[in-house]
Amino acid sequence: MSPIVIFGDGAAQSVGAASEGSNLWIDAAELKRVSGWELKPEGVCKGELCVPIPTGRASDFSRDDGRRFNLAELAKLLEQPALRSVNHDVWLFGEASFRRRQTITSVEAPDFELPDLDGNLHRLSDYRGKKVLLSAWASW
Repeated sequence: MSPIVIFGDGAAQSVGAASEGSNLWIDAAELKRVSGWELKPEGVCKGELCVPIPTGRASDFSRDDGRRFNLAELAKLLEQPALRSVNHDVWLFGEASFRRRQTITSVEAPDFELPDLDGNLHRLSDYRGKKVLLSAWASW
């Protein structure tokens, strides 16, 4: 059975990969489809952002002549939280720490959608440029 991977806010995907302890060796051909990252000569890249593979650690990231890539090792390098259900072989990769820092320092709330009392959906982005008061509560 192939592992299931949930990367960021993407959908769960069954991938050609092998779970080995804390490593997830994914087919390099599927890396971009699953995570948005791709292996290039300059390192692992997502759009214009490229992260070099640390000197002397190439075998931690790539094997089988570049046909397999360790997605879990990339998550560690990016300080990206990763969880694995061993029983179901499901991997979940959260948002990388540098992305969280960018969001926090931008002073811009992330977009979300909630219904009002009449059931009409409202997105926070519908009110960009306007002052918005958000009130939250919990019953616990």
